[in-house]
Amino acid sequence: MRYIIIGAGAVGGVIGGRLAQAGHDDVVLVARGRQYAALRDNGLRLETPDGPHVHRLPVVEGPEPLGVLRADDVLILAVKTQDSAAALAAWGPRPVEGGATAAQRLPLVCAQNGVESERIALRTFQRVYGMCVWLPATFVEPGVVRAPCAPLSGMLHIGRYPQGSDETARAISGDLEKGLLEAPVVDDVMRWKYAKLLANLANSIEAVSGVLADDAAFALVARARAEGEAVLAAAGIDHTSQDEEKRTRQDKVAFDPLDGTPRGGGSSWQSLQRGAGSIEADYLNGEIALLGRLHGVPTPVNDVLQELANEAAREGRPAGATSVADLVAAVDARTTPR
Repeated sequence: MRYIIIGAGAVGGVIGGRLAQAGHDDVVLVARGRQYAALRDNGLRLETPDGPHVHRLPVVEGPEPLGVLRADDVLILAVKTQDSAAALAAWGPRPVEGGATAAQRLPLVCAQNGVESERIALRTFQRVYGMCVWLPATFVEPGVVRAPCAPLSGMLHIGRYPQGSDETARAISGDLEKGLLEAPVVDDVMRWKYAKLLANLANSIEAVSGVLADDAAFALVARARAEGEAVLAAAGIDHTSQDEEKRTRQDKVAFDPLDGTPRGGGSSWQSLQRGAGSIEADYLNGEIALLGRLHGVPTPVNDVLQELANEAAREGRPAGATSVADLVAAVDARTTPR
């Protein structure tokens, strides 16, 4: 199979790089702007505890340079959820050898945070797979991504959406697992993704106030998660427990500093730090807010976190520009009875 990585940033870059490192020659990276230029000119530099690796892979800005897609292509969607619709609109109509289109014939794997991209994709793509991405990775600069965990770079549960598994999922898993990525095939992938959603509710706190480091920040994370758990319970949505996640991951994906480099923030933190202009809060805290409104559960903590994260992205503030105390005060002002 040929893997087309749509969104070769931090997560997409690590997946593409690890596939290439494992000897999988058919990997195409899709990127834009400065990232495209850097990958085209210098290759992908993947920094990991087992050393830096440079992979010179084909890179395109969109589907047109590839012409007619191959029947054995696998599309890995690794853009932020707010960019999913545009990416799907670009790739879905592309013709595939032997007839029909990518949306009709090719497998699409949503390697993203949140739980909405699969639903967006299923409107047009007939073969959609969810992937629960537990893969700490950092976009260092154009052309350079870092995966600072060992002995594995990440764990990527994969399955059909909305449920089930098949030979394609098992084949993708087999290829990923040759490259220091564990990829369990499961019939209930969204159960894992909803659990990851609960963990990702901290992303906005980290982005707005900086890497989590004190009791006040962790207490706010607990409040956001408690709302999330209440909402999922009201909606009748199952998710894996924290104990089940810990048993599954064990010490397989452990932070291993590269040359003493401290661990940075997650995907939302990186969006603000890079001045991306957008952030995924609408599909993390906003998912809890949406479900809360649908099922009559108040979500004031996640409402505030969503609003402030979006405000920071619109105004171009760097990550950590607001103190934890000010963030907690903003949440308390919304949650304290008057």
